[in-house]
Amino acid sequence: MRLVYVLFDSLNLNALSCYGDAPINTPNFDRFSKKAMTFQNHYVGSLPCMPARRDMHTGRLSFMHRSWGPLEPFDNSMPQLLSSAGTYSHLISDHFHYFEDGGTGYHTRYNTWDFIRGQEYDAWKAMVEPPIERFKAMYSDHQYNDESSTRLQHQINSEFVHDETDFPGPKCFESAFQFLETNRSADNWMLHLECFDPHEPFKAPERFKAALKSDYSGPILDWPKYGKVKESPEEIAEIRGNYASLVAMCDEYFGRMLDYFDKHNMWDDTCLILTTDHGFLLSEHDWWGKNLMPYYDEISHIPLIIHHPDMADKAGTSHDFLTQTADLMPTILDAFGVDIPREVTARSIFDMLEGGKQHTSVIYGMFGGPIGVSDGEYSYFIYPPDLKDESLGEYTLMPAHLDGPFTGEELATGQLSGPFDFTKGQQVLRVDALNSARRPGGYDAASAERFETSLFHNASDPMQLKPIKNQEISDRLKNEIMTTLELHDTPSDYYNWMGFTQINN
Repeated sequence: MRLVYVLFDSLNLNALSCYGDAPINTPNFDRFSKKAMTFQNHYVGSLPCMPARRDMHTGRLSFMHRSWGPLEPFDNSMPQLLSSAGTYSHLISDHFHYFEDGGTGYHTRYNTWDFIRGQEYDAWKAMVEPPIERFKAMYSDHQYNDESSTRLQHQINSEFVHDETDFPGPKCFESAFQFLETNRSADNWMLHLECFDPHEPFKAPERFKAALKSDYSGPILDWPKYGKVKESPEEIAEIRGNYASLVAMCDEYFGRMLDYFDKHNMWDDTCLILTTDHGFLLSEHDWWGKNLMPYYDEISHIPLIIHHPDMADKAGTSHDFLTQTADLMPTILDAFGVDIPREVTARSIFDMLEGGKQHTSVIYGMFGGPIGVSDGEYSYFIYPPDLKDESLGEYTLMPAHLDGPFTGEELATGQLSGPFDFTKGQQVLRVDALNSARRPGGYDAASAERFETSLFHNASDPMQLKPIKNQEISDRLKNEIMTTLELHDTPSDYYNWMGFTQINN
């Protein structure tokens, strides 16, 4: 078996025309959907970026135990399990968070990896005296108004990106084709091609931007700040157009992968998976970004399209049963015939396709945020009584946040806890989840007050604009949440923080 796993970051389901009406044509994503199986009810798990990748490695949810952080010493890792079973794994990525403190241990589980530099605020190019005044004239002060912020690093990096071949996304695909040229005829390998695009900042090669040009003529608007929409209609159109130009680029380069499969007849012996980690609000619900708001469908409901050479008879089919990010781990292990560890709570999609047990619901969330649950028909978002309550605990043996270690103030609250049923007999450090901690996507009081627990009927209200009241459905979905929390050996303080009564005390 050979497998190519293509992961784009922040690829909205409603940006792909194979999933319905889309702002642009995506002919190559559509082309792939005709040769593969399209999953209509695929959802996120733990949010955002690195928590999602921990789910992909381990096959279980982690947001109720830990915020953004490294892979833990006791964690199962899908590529490492493949390698131990004799399957070679290679990672190609421009996702620079793998190389920060909070991303430790993920890329090193692959046999080899290739890191493409230059995305977002990757500490790539050095400029001791950047041209601040020129930058102020080039970039909108709505988005670039703090010279000490990480956005300055993006401005510096962009000074060294001129031609299309300089962009990190195209470089990732170039590296992928080099891998395939060298290893295509070998057996038992997985190529994980992970592109940061179309994640913000929305900077695409000029030919893609020109094709989707808006009427806006002001300074660069490519990196919306997470929060309420304050921009004019022209500015909104420019930001959305810049995102669409990145999607168009991703579609074209993915099409080159399909061309390679065609040319070398790889459809007969190679599995191909296309998905993302989460979506992004592009002014829907009057918000930009993710994390601060309920996990509306634009964030939580994501694309998944899979070709398996042994399921060629299912080419072009569409499937409505529930799947989510963590399911990719046992699915890939299943493709190679590798045993699935007992700690895995997710399910192989291939097994579900062949009549295996399916999910009755999926839950998803971010550490320190609300919980979302979907059963395919309804979506329910539950907020805790107080998002600022510091009684929640982080459980870890790798005390690092996105860009640095836990502070002394945090570690002073530490005490040994556990073990949990997934830590393989190891106790872990419990640390108070202080509001001062450097967790990404944190909640401020003003933002939190805007939201409340809400229930939506997906079919009649696909944009999730009209919350409904139905106690019977709410109670049923809450019970689904409680069952999943119990399955993941969730700590007592999480139940208390959410205002839940624990099933088994």
